[in-house]
Amino acid sequence: MAKIIVISAHPDDEILGAGGTLLKHENNGDSLAWLIVTGVSEEYGFTKERVNSRKVEIDQVAKMVGFTSVYQLNYPTMSLNSDIVNEMIPKISSIFLEFEPEVIYVMNRSDAHSDHRYTFDAVMACTKSFRYPFIKKVLMYECISETEFAPQLPEKVFIPNYFVDISDFFDRKLEIMQIYQSELGEHPFPRSNRNIESLATFRGASVGVNYAESFQIIKFIDK
Repeated sequence: MAKIIVISAHPDDEILGAGGTLLKHENNGDSLAWLIVTGVSEEYGFTKERVNSRKVEIDQVAKMVGFTSVYQLNYPTMSLNSDIVNEMIPKISSIFLEFEPEVIYVMNRSDAHSDHRYTFDAVMACTKSFRYPFIKKVLMYECISETEFAPQLPEKVFIPNYFVDISDFFDRKLEIMQIYQSELGEHPFPRSNRNIESLATFRGASVGVNYAESFQIIKFIDK
């Protein structure tokens, strides 16, 4: 049994980018943890109803995916910056040392949303092998509406080089994504059911399966 942790800057990132892969891990008997970096609160202008509905969404997703641990840092959404990164690092470090993940799934380093980029930087600061010897894999995932809208510059472009066949889990991934109704829209809105299926179909066709999720390897230690 492997220990897996997925990082979300915002709830829904994890399903969009790695939902099928997480379900496959759970089916294989692996232990799953979920780290959510930002949250919503009345203090920052969200209604009480939205705060409560977000809590329900997180609880439902955690149950449907099979997360054994859910960690929430609750930084205000759309507010991460370099100063907060310095504050985040020891918190993420503490979580990693407690859970001891072997595999880390984190959002793409150059996504359009700054919360994603700052989250990536904080997570990567907590992957040094001499401090976290249990980590074997660090993989970036692509997140619809963020990865493809980032500047496609050579030094920043997402380059998929690790693919997971999620054909047996795609329908379940799509079902779980429906929990995040407020984040979904009709095509051609990027976060649409049609676009989610299109990306999974395209990634699957790239490697000869019906549906796939793709990742970019940051670290892979065979030990």
